[in-house]
Amino acid sequence: MTHKKCSPGLIHVCLLFAVALALAVPASASWKEKVLYSFQGGANDGSVPVGGVVFDSQGNLYGVLQDFGTGSCAPIGNECGAVFQLTPPVHKGDPWTETLIYEFQGKGANDGESPNGGLVIDGQGNLYGVTAYGGTGDCILLGVKAGCGTVYEISPPKQKGGAWTEAILYSFPTSKQGYLPNGDLVFDGAGNLYGATTFGGDKGTTCDSFYGGQCGTVFKLNAPKQKGGKWTEKVLHSFAGGADGASPNGRLLLDSKGAVSGTTYLGGYHLGQCDRGQGFEGCGTVFTLNPPKVRGTNWDEKVLYRFKGSPNDGLGPNGNLVRDTSGLLYGTTIGGGVDEDGVVFELIQPVQEGNNWKESLIHVFTGAKDGQGPWAGLVQGLDGNFYGSASGSPSGRGLIFRMRPPTSKVGAWTFDVLYSFAGSSDGYDPLELTSGEGGAIFGTTLYGGTGQACQGGCGTVFKAAP
Repeated sequence: MTHKKCSPGLIHVCLLFAVALALAVPASASWKEKVLYSFQGGANDGSVPVGGVVFDSQGNLYGVLQDFGTGSCAPIGNECGAVFQLTPPVHKGDPWTETLIYEFQGKGANDGESPNGGLVIDGQGNLYGVTAYGGTGDCILLGVKAGCGTVYEISPPKQKGGAWTEAILYSFPTSKQGYLPNGDLVFDGAGNLYGATTFGGDKGTTCDSFYGGQCGTVFKLNAPKQKGGKWTEKVLHSFAGGADGASPNGRLLLDSKGAVSGTTYLGGYHLGQCDRGQGFEGCGTVFTLNPPKVRGTNWDEKVLYRFKGSPNDGLGPNGNLVRDTSGLLYGTTIGGGVDEDGVVFELIQPVQEGNNWKESLIHVFTGAKDGQGPWAGLVQGLDGNFYGSASGSPSGRGLIFRMRPPTSKVGAWTFDVLYSFAGSSDGYDPLELTSGEGGAIFGTTLYGGTGQACQGGCGTVFKAAP
């Protein structure tokens, strides 16, 4: 059984996710992979991409690097982070061009430190994301004022060739409002942003002691009514741990009625394998937050499902829920299953309101040819199939997989390995995926590539297609 490497910038967050890590035989459906860019690390480039990539209307790609800069940033390292742009070639066969469009400054600048999730983009090309630390908040970590984290906006230049600009939309002032935001933000139809913090809030006392024990929040940032105005935060739910769930993941799922759904990495049941020591109890949950019927009152949380762990269920869901046209929910867990290598699950909504949702495991990873421990959720392609990434594989360097729904009510899902990374110049440990034009899949790898400044490579951006 292998263990994931941890980014040095978030080593204590990685401690949270350090889980001791076969029902379907994977089919082979060989795709071709192309590395669009290999990060070089060092003083002039970054490394350790986090999250996936997003496109603008011109076909440029954007993403985030956690490791860049030599200044004093995260309290447990010097990684300030950067936002990058990849511009496609003008002539076929030429390389993509990388530009670091914003470099976080950290201490003294209060502009955020250690970006901790991917980006979202609006119709004007503005980019939005979160940093784990930094800002003006009073959170203390290991005796150092680390800040409680930020939500930031990166805006394109008004004139071609100009500089991109950063604005801090919200700096978490205390842990009560949230501490250590993580994952991707999401927009609603009115332009408000929703996200999650791993810790903080005003409930729970048993979650990670490094971060004060509180068990995390889901928050909403209300957009200003006038351009340039102040964004305001509202905590929609503070998790209490235990049956309520703990440590929510980012990239929440919104529905047409304003409900917010997501997963918590911990909390739920406290049985057997799910007791992993103080602050690590429970196998995780799937939850929904319903907006209040009376304005100004609390949002109503309902736990849709509590994972039970091995051998017949998942452990540690990683966010990125997907809803199909029938209202079914799909996601992945990093652990659980017969071999403790993770699962892909389906949640079926009950016919009668108030009844429990029903879970089915549509794939259980074996740690062999089908990989293990998916560290990102699923993405739905234009073809209706689900795509994901996993660590492991025959090379041990990770793979891209596809889940095809059954063709009949009694049929089984089909699991296909589309590409298995070799772990050298083609990348190592794929992360979150993005569906692109023509059915292609784009993503990042945490390590690998041609960069010589990093042990094992500095990471890549890749494209995979039939």
